[in-house]
Amino acid sequence: MEEVCEGKDFAFPKQEENILDFWSQIDAFHTQLALTENKPEYIFYDGPPFATGLPHYGHILAGTIKDIVTRYHTMTGHHVTRRFGWDCHGLPVENEIDKKLGIKKREDVLKMGIGTYNEECRSIVTRYVEEWETIITRTGRWIDFKNDYKTMDLKFMESVWWVFAQLYAKNLVMPYSTGCKTPLSNFEAGQNYKDVSDPEVYMTFPVVGDPHGASFVAWTTTPWTLPSNLALCVNANFTYLKVRNKYSGKVYVVAESRLSVLHNPKEKPKEAVANSSAGGPKITIAKSKGSSGGKTENVLDSFEVLEKFSGASLVGKKYEPLFDYFAELSDTAFRVVSDNYVTDDSGTGIVHCAPAFGEDDFRVCIDNQILSKDNLTVAVDDDGCFTEKITDFSGCYIKHADKDIIEAVKAKGRLVKSGAFTHSYPYCWRSDTPLIYRAVPSWFVRVELLKEQLLENNKQTYWVPDFVKDKRFHNWLENARDWAISRSRFWGTPLPIWISEDEKEIVVIDSVAKLEKLSGEKVSDLHRHNIDHITIQTESGRVLRRVDDVFDCWFESGSMPYAYIHYPFENVELFEKNFPGHFVAEGLDQTRGWFYTLMVLSTALFGKPAFRNLICNGLVLAEDGKKMSKSLKNYPSPMEVINDYGADALRLYLINSPVVRAEPLRFKKEGVYGVVRDVFLPWYNAYRFLVQNAKRLEVEGLAPFVPFDQATLQNSSNVLDQWINSATQSLVHFVRQEMDGYRLYTAT
Repeated sequence: MEEVCEGKDFAFPKQEENILDFWSQIDAFHTQLALTENKPEYIFYDGPPFATGLPHYGHILAGTIKDIVTRYHTMTGHHVTRRFGWDCHGLPVENEIDKKLGIKKREDVLKMGIGTYNEECRSIVTRYVEEWETIITRTGRWIDFKNDYKTMDLKFMESVWWVFAQLYAKNLVMPYSTGCKTPLSNFEAGQNYKDVSDPEVYMTFPVVGDPHGASFVAWTTTPWTLPSNLALCVNANFTYLKVRNKYSGKVYVVAESRLSVLHNPKEKPKEAVANSSAGGPKITIAKSKGSSGGKTENVLDSFEVLEKFSGASLVGKKYEPLFDYFAELSDTAFRVVSDNYVTDDSGTGIVHCAPAFGEDDFRVCIDNQILSKDNLTVAVDDDGCFTEKITDFSGCYIKHADKDIIEAVKAKGRLVKSGAFTHSYPYCWRSDTPLIYRAVPSWFVRVELLKEQLLENNKQTYWVPDFVKDKRFHNWLENARDWAISRSRFWGTPLPIWISEDEKEIVVIDSVAKLEKLSGEKVSDLHRHNIDHITIQTESGRVLRRVDDVFDCWFESGSMPYAYIHYPFENVELFEKNFPGHFVAEGLDQTRGWFYTLMVLSTALFGKPAFRNLICNGLVLAEDGKKMSKSLKNYPSPMEVINDYGADALRLYLINSPVVRAEPLRFKKEGVYGVVRDVFLPWYNAYRFLVQNAKRLEVEGLAPFVPFDQATLQNSSNVLDQWINSATQSLVHFVRQEMDGYRLYTAT
């Protein structure tokens, strides 16, 4: 037995570095792969991170889970290929380049040239690859960086084309539909909500032909949408009131439960108006929602109720629009419709509808023939500025126009009141800027047609913890909507769709060879600047050109099980014998991201789930419970912790915490030290005690200590040996049982 040093002279980080050096000398990882290459395959899918930033504790946690599971299955007689992957396309990369080059508008990219822009994007994709390899290797994880895959590689992109072509052939793609979506996927748009203060406006829409000169009162926190108003929406089941303001004489129509929002305690009575209803009929009203009895009395002091009616009776009534930008739609627009999405927990019970900027607005206006999808005008351009259609505010950024629009409403005498309203609003998960909902032309995957099969395939998978599968993921699938997979961007896998100018001929390309054959051109790269110029001439004489869009990067990562091995162009037998994959692991946020896109595409392609087993971890937060932030500096760097206490201590701290059961973890550096103090040091001291006593016996003239082999131990008649053997076998059985069940939190 080798000598051991005193505890005060022993450093776990230094010992780990010695072990890493030894692994490197013998090429342990690749040697292990070679020794198991004829064993049954255990297929592990490694979700690709972006390399535009350094790894954080979330990456280390997921990597540790993956390393433990793949090492275990190697030890149980499997060949486990572990290739690192990189997500190379999409907004995270473009956002970095936009900042670097000062790009503000789409036209800036077009002036520069898509080729120049894309090569700038390519140049930063692998910026931190070396740092990733250093940190991940230092954590002790065995993963192949040399044989990695990148979503920007030609082979990967070709397989993505094949995936799309299969969906198109199965009629699971809606060609160039118009839908009210954000430029992000719906699951991306839900990742970063913030409480923000926006302007709120109550404005009037005079009812055409009303004998009292009444006006509908609507409410909005997005004044910039008012120039595009085409309808007002009520709830047919609500009760509405027509009331006269006793002080101003103005007559309003609002939901009975929302009358209190019109109350203005600063208003002073005009005697003639206040007494004008003396002796009139008395109409009782219900207490306003959320108001006290006193508040209701104050409201009644301000208003005289003229009429009381159902929301259904308002449907079809015409009103005078705020602006005349869409006067050509007057025959069908500027009327009241109804829908149950109208609630009475805020506003007036009357919703202003701008179909180009709201999903429910769009749906309601289409359903009620206010307009058709074909004549929808989006009066905001790709840069968030008003188009020439909105003459008074043309070229102005929408959020900057809010004040001017409110002033315009006031100048028209249509402003009831305005103020500020704090609410939860979605921000871009990368640029941290507010999102707007805007109708855009897009290509969709018909997810709603797959819903029942998705739910059935989810039942065939095994998740730890199971409640994430049965509740969170099940609910997401149950409410799944068609998926907008195209983006009007530049750095991504281009959609392989070539279309004629009259849109009568469409060719979907599923391989580089097919494109070369149909176009007669050699293809060596599939990014936009290398293929956008390629045309296809058909037998009819038409010339087909590629549509401008690129894929949502989630479509690429969802294609990973096929694209990382270039299926179906290579590795056909490997894939078909081992699909679905055996194991995936990522964070809880991926239930709406990668786990979802994996499931959708595998179900659409093969009618199967993409994976069999899944471990879903929770989020690693800063010690104060907030999101870890570089700017706030509210967490220690991973390498600082590793250098102080060692990677094993960090790994055990993470794995032996609630985060492996999909619960949040408030990361504490002291917690890692606690593992060293309570686990590693007692273990090391016990081992040191054994070695020192064995050496002492040698000094005293006894034979050197040699541990028994397994067979000798099993046949020993010594009771203590039998107890040690029994305890060891019980531990082995328990660990195997828990590892086979992917319960890392009990196995540790």
